[in-house]
Amino acid sequence: MSHLTILPTVLRDAEELARCLKALGHHPVWGGVLKGFAEDAQPVVLQIDLGGEARLGWSRQQDGSLALVGDLQRLSRSQSAAGLLGEITRRYASHRALATLADHAAGFMGCHVSVSA
Repeated sequence: MSHLTILPTVLRDAEELARCLKALGHHPVWGGVLKGFAEDAQPVVLQIDLGGEARLGWSRQQDGSLALVGDLQRLSRSQSAAGLLGEITRRYASHRALATLADHAAGFMGCHVSVSA
C-alpha cells in the first residue's frame, strides 16, 4: 500500500517553480488532485508526471509555502526522483537569487541584470 506524503519546502513562488520545471524538461500542469491508495487524494496547485504512475505535486500551505506532495513508495523506485528534487531546488534558488539581484540592481544606474530559464 502506498499513500501520499506531504513534505514542507521553502519554495513559495509557484510561477517560478513552473518555469524551473519547464527549464528542466518537464511539463507542469496547473491544479488537479494527486491520488494515492484507496481514497487518499491531495489537491495541488502544480504537478508533473514522472512516468508510469509517479507524479509530484505542490500544494499551498497556510504560511504561503509550497509543500511537496508525492507517493514516496512509488517515487523511491525511481532512481532519478532524488536527483530531480535536488535539481529543482538548486534551479529555483538560483532563479530567486538572480531575480532578487535584478530587483536591487534596477536602482543603480548603468547596471543591467538579465534572468532567463
